[in-house]
Amino acid sequence: MSRTAAEIATQPACWHRAAEAAASFAGLPQPGERVAVTGCGTSWFMAIAYAALREAAGQGETDAFASSEFPAGRTYDRVVAITRSGTTTEVLDLLGELKGKVPTVALTADPKTPVMDAADAVAVLDWADEESVVQTRFATTALAFLRAGLGDIPGVKPVAEAAADAELAVTEPLPESVVAAEQWTFLGRGWTYGLALEAALKMREAAGAWTESYPAMEYRHGPISITGPGRVTWMFGTLPEGLAADVARVGGELVARESDPLADLIRAQRLAVALAESRGYDPDNPRNLTRSVILS
Repeated sequence: MSRTAAEIATQPACWHRAAEAAASFAGLPQPGERVAVTGCGTSWFMAIAYAALREAAGQGETDAFASSEFPAGRTYDRVVAITRSGTTTEVLDLLGELKGKVPTVALTADPKTPVMDAADAVAVLDWADEESVVQTRFATTALAFLRAGLGDIPGVKPVAEAAADAELAVTEPLPESVVAAEQWTFLGRGWTYGLALEAALKMREAAGAWTESYPAMEYRHGPISITGPGRVTWMFGTLPEGLAADVARVGGELVARESDPLADLIRAQRLAVALAESRGYDPDNPRNLTRSVILS
């Protein structure tokens, strides 16, 4: 078993621990604050998901930006940064620019890195750290931590229930037709759009796969043209009315489950590993990637 596959399987336990940790962490955004969430790559996609969840919870305006694209002219009450390594250049540069101007909180997996001094408060999720270059459990655990800190969210399960769904997601066989497909399009709405972006990235990183990702209602406005026999459309969360018929009409295969969308992301992670191995790639060491991007 690859390290990535082994780390994927630990996510249900990590989410339970994240929910417990969030309950005692004092640095999370408070209701009513205007908040920005930031990160790079996978962390940015988790930021997108959290921003939508926080607004759905009615806790205040929340934006998400790639750290390199953070709008310096905007005013926020708090900025949340997600960085597994704690060394990502764009995140550290941004936190340095914000120091003394706005309270910042960082989520990281490594307490021996510069982010510990760069942010005003740090949640260390070191028990969710990874050996694999490809992020899986840290990213979902960071989102589970932030999600648990929001309390009740209309239409969204508590993290404990999501973890129960994840127990099935780590063991349930993947459909052979989905593994054998030649192309995959991932869709989401609201907070699950961030998950769709992440699923597509994971497939590209680990397996060099042809994947795309869109807001579900935008799929009909052009992207559906790529769907056809031997190609998959994968929806995270509630399926929009009429979408199943549209996918069937063009001959594609639809994947849509009732389980928690974050648990469903585990299935996409497992698909990425399975596809990588079938193509002779090493999912632990993807081509052209390193654990952290540190710019000179």
